[in-house]
Amino acid sequence: MATETFEFQVEARQLLQMVIHSIYSNKDVFLRELVSNASDALDKLRLAALRGEVTGADVSDLHVELTADPDARTLTVRDNGIGMTHDEVIQLIGTIANSGTAKFVQELQGAKDGDPTAAEGLIGQFGVGFYSSFMVADEVVLVTRKAGEESGTRWASSGEGSYTLEDVEDAPQGTSVTLKLRPADTEDQLHDYTAEWKIREIVKRYSDFITYPIRLAAAAPAEGEEAAEPQTLNSMKALWARSKDEATEEEYQELYRHLSHDWTAPLETIRLQAEGTFEFQALLFLPARAPHDLYTQGATRGIQLYVKRVFVMDDCEALMPPYLRFVKGVVDAADLSLNVSREILQQDRQIQLIRRRLAKKVLSTVKELQANSPEKYADFWREFGRVLKEGLLGDTENRDTILAVSSFASTHDPEKPTTLKQYLERMPEGQEHVYYLTGESRQAIEHSPHLEAFRAKGIEVLLLTDPVDEVWVDAVPAFEGKELRSVAKGEIDLDATGEAEQGEEQKEQRQQEFAGLLTWMTEQLGEQVKEVRLSTRLTVSPACVVSDTHDATPALEAMYRAMGQELPHAKRILELNPGHPLVTGLNRAHTERADDPALPETAELVYGMALLAEGGQPEDPARFIRLMADRLAGAL
Repeated sequence: MATETFEFQVEARQLLQMVIHSIYSNKDVFLRELVSNASDALDKLRLAALRGEVTGADVSDLHVELTADPDARTLTVRDNGIGMTHDEVIQLIGTIANSGTAKFVQELQGAKDGDPTAAEGLIGQFGVGFYSSFMVADEVVLVTRKAGEESGTRWASSGEGSYTLEDVEDAPQGTSVTLKLRPADTEDQLHDYTAEWKIREIVKRYSDFITYPIRLAAAAPAEGEEAAEPQTLNSMKALWARSKDEATEEEYQELYRHLSHDWTAPLETIRLQAEGTFEFQALLFLPARAPHDLYTQGATRGIQLYVKRVFVMDDCEALMPPYLRFVKGVVDAADLSLNVSREILQQDRQIQLIRRRLAKKVLSTVKELQANSPEKYADFWREFGRVLKEGLLGDTENRDTILAVSSFASTHDPEKPTTLKQYLERMPEGQEHVYYLTGESRQAIEHSPHLEAFRAKGIEVLLLTDPVDEVWVDAVPAFEGKELRSVAKGEIDLDATGEAEQGEEQKEQRQQEFAGLLTWMTEQLGEQVKEVRLSTRLTVSPACVVSDTHDATPALEAMYRAMGQELPHAKRILELNPGHPLVTGLNRAHTERADDPALPETAELVYGMALLAEGGQPEDPARFIRLMADRLAGAL
């Protein structure tokens, strides 16, 4: 059959220009696309042979072969796969090279502009990846023969005005794509793709785990020398595709080092294989130590993404929630909706499904460590507990699980943290709440006056010292039916739990005894406090400052200010210990000489001491020091 020449339609020319200049951000991916197409062809032949759909096809050595000729400036990608008929060449490659491509161009433009629905299905069309060859080549020649057919087809084009088709009688089974490469241009990021090192680099990055061997043909031998054997460039060791028994611990560690650049062995290896309507495999690693940039904004994070063992994306954030950003690993999906360049994931149902499954699997693994490997769990929590608790803010679906695998310092044991489940098991009968106190450090809050009544009555309190603790405690209402309650917010009525020693009658009597003082101090300190009242949480200190039940704490206000967000300032509540000599003396002095000018200064000092006791400071420290010095001098 004679050579046929076809003119590109106007739309096809536009499409080629988009593929060459706009779609791909990295020119190296042309080789990924061609190798991926070759791998698909080998898959199809193997499957057809198993089904008995082809006869006479050789499937004993399915492979991809790369041949570079630096002198001729050509690179050939050849496979011995299923091949194509003359009509299939027109249908598959000609999809974008015939009339009626206006709709396709419109869809491609939509995909390029970020419309996820427009991109659906585009990446599955042979033509798009194939035409990426024109980013690096002045001319592309494809020769193919369908397995079981007698003759083949040759397709050639310079990617501009036209392409040609002709029959070839002696074409080998499979498909070869030969690129007439452009000269290297470092400014345009156009490398020398005949260079062996560059070919190796691209195959290693994008196609290392392809099922079939990718062989690089040796250079032509000198006269009198024997031709060298082709070299296999890819490892074909997709550990996630093998059964657990087929991979060694050393291989897992080698992959982890490759992914994380961390020379410490991973703490735990996690395997996941999802089957059904949507299939994917995952191999994840929990690091043994936190990376230095774990809390750095803009730090790279995410999972490596493969589609049918072809590398697509390095740090795929969409596959793992931010609070699990320390997890390293690989996800290989059998079918995934990508955009036209395979470089950006579309936010579709498949991505969300993988993300949910991975998060649940990681959390269940942490739960298993907690139950079966206490030492490993302790190491994990020390390194990553702080970031894991971020999930309590956004991941409502897994909130209960995150709470269950979390550990917290508490007043029960000065060294060993506790889980919420262990806390509940130790709760005395009648206690209705899980009590906690937030602060900068354990040392700072262990001596807080807010803990006095709880310590005196033997009630355990969680000591939360991570910055994220200030935020998540307001987002989490309860654990297993027990409300989380701050000992520094609202009124604490320990009588309600049957743990108080004083009766209601005695409390009422004291309320009447101090009523005048409370009203007067509320008026005197009205600029600083919302209310002055008697405390049930103090046994040693004269006073403490607490926030109202639903108000933000000063630490939380400071966090928001640091982030450039100003919260409305909430006045706090001053609580007095009616059993402390300073408070009883102040009450007596107010009763006997209410107009004494020294009393307002005493009230100011009591409030300032309460602020200092919780780690804060008075609004005017210099005035507070002056008043304190004057009072001490008078006492001496």
